[in-house]
Amino acid sequence: MSRFNQVTDRMNTRSVKWDLTESLFKSEEVLPMWVADMDFQIPKAVTDAIADRAAHGIFGYTVTDEKIHQSIKNWLSKQHDWNINTKWLSYSPGVVPSLHTMMEALTDKDDQILIQTPVYPPFYDVIKNHERTIVKNPLHQQDGKYEIDFDDFEKKLKQGVKAFILCNPHNPVGRVWTKEELQKMANLCLKHNVMIFSDEIHADLIFPGHKHIPIASLSDDIAQSTITCLSPTKTFNLAGLQVSYIVTPDAEYRKKVNDQFGLQGIKMLNTLGITALEAAYDHGDEWLEELISVLEDHKKYLMDTIHSQTNQIQVVEPEGTYLVWLDCRGLGLSHEELKSFMQEKAKIGLNDGASFGEEGEGFMRINIACPRPILEDGVQRILQAIHSKE
Repeated sequence: MSRFNQVTDRMNTRSVKWDLTESLFKSEEVLPMWVADMDFQIPKAVTDAIADRAAHGIFGYTVTDEKIHQSIKNWLSKQHDWNINTKWLSYSPGVVPSLHTMMEALTDKDDQILIQTPVYPPFYDVIKNHERTIVKNPLHQQDGKYEIDFDDFEKKLKQGVKAFILCNPHNPVGRVWTKEELQKMANLCLKHNVMIFSDEIHADLIFPGHKHIPIASLSDDIAQSTITCLSPTKTFNLAGLQVSYIVTPDAEYRKKVNDQFGLQGIKMLNTLGITALEAAYDHGDEWLEELISVLEDHKKYLMDTIHSQTNQIQVVEPEGTYLVWLDCRGLGLSHEELKSFMQEKAKIGLNDGASFGEEGEGFMRINIACPRPILEDGVQRILQAIHSKE
């Protein structure tokens, strides 16, 4: 049996996905396929490294040294053809804390911050909680694929936008922006003196036929205007270990971000997070290659099965991530009715599309990073609920 088909019982492990099912979805019968973590065992090399470190028995203050910096540098070079200077690195417990820090360090109250909606819900909080102003550049669906409205993008930048939070690969619509799209966005940001905060946490999870390009890798000028957030946590299922890093080529921006981390008291990562990062980046290639193959099969199963059995849900084909955007507008339900339908009739726990912005109404997000039996169960629950409704 493939290590990715092995079903592991995650109940009673304080799992957000599994142990909170009843409190979140009002029934323990609901199958949770929502939050962005995987139901797969992590690479053995990472488990072994954590076990070896744990066996030492002492967990004092721990530094990120040159060996860790080099692991990150090598990974970004090998996976994304991006040659960074290790002096550009800063560390954080997660991408969302990093975005909050960047917002506080590099923007001011009432500054306009651009996002491309529908988008990852914490982006809204990162802007609103710091009393900045949300500016939307809604993505447009063209023949089932999401595209950027560049006329609107520039129009919004001209209004005095201070920073643009890029999501690449995009969560939830699954786009992996092309070099041409990235270049066009970056050139417009340079033209209008707009900083780019780039969330690239899903960078390694790319389907065949597509390639992730860090926007900061396009040119030196773009790099100097960009702060990039990355992490091994989505790639290798390490979210609970809280480890991420920021790449900031501009020395002034980097100092401001690091000073802000200092004000928050965030000075170092946890010992096991550092251990996991190093082991994953140094030894995780083969595991990741197999994961992508499994996710490709899961994506195909999801699309083929749903599209062959109903025309009431359209699966938006993802180019990256293990999160799939479902267009459920064909069910003819209000958004509240759609949520109830999935939760109470289908007995499946999905992400509410409206949480990604008003552009997500009528949509739901499903996580396909689970053993095949769980995926099949979830898909059949949805189809059976649709057929019983007809």
